[in-house]
Amino acid sequence: MKMVRYSVRAVMVGCFLWVALAGSLFAAPSADTPPPVPAFSVVSLDGKAVGSTTLTGTTYIVNFFASWCPPCRSEIPDMVALQNQYGRKGFTFIGVAVNETEPTIRAFIKKNQISYPVVMANEQIVNAFSRYVDGGIRAIPTSFVVNSSGRITQVITGARSKEVFEKIILDTVRKQKTNK
Repeated sequence: MKMVRYSVRAVMVGCFLWVALAGSLFAAPSADTPPPVPAFSVVSLDGKAVGSTTLTGTTYIVNFFASWCPPCRSEIPDMVALQNQYGRKGFTFIGVAVNETEPTIRAFIKKNQISYPVVMANEQIVNAFSRYVDGGIRAIPTSFVVNSSGRITQVITGARSKEVFEKIILDTVRKQKTNK
């Protein structure tokens, strides 16, 4: 009788180990690879084409913002400074103005000396990026960090300081260089 109990236990332990090992052997691939940026194509307020294909090979941050949003307004000067610092080094911000009129945004760009492309939000670009945020883009500012391989490496909700944005930019560029 003892032999049967030990045999049953041994079989149960063996089955448990097999299931545990088989689960790890046949598990889905790791989610280490970030998702690709959605296809999008828009025209900036200065008349230039901006899109996933025109930005291939560039590290960029797509920033959904509004001129009436205090947290958005607080991060704009830092983004302008970083654009001026890293713009010639293969990086850019893309501003997406939501719930705005074109004249209001043009005045806002001029007043804040925004040197990066700014586009008016439309259904295509909002829907394209909303799928990366549970429930869609519900707060601004919301930023999407895209590496030079066209993959979204980070989604940020809320304003960030110059130091935080700079760290994100440098980390994204560094990781991209080490993965090549």
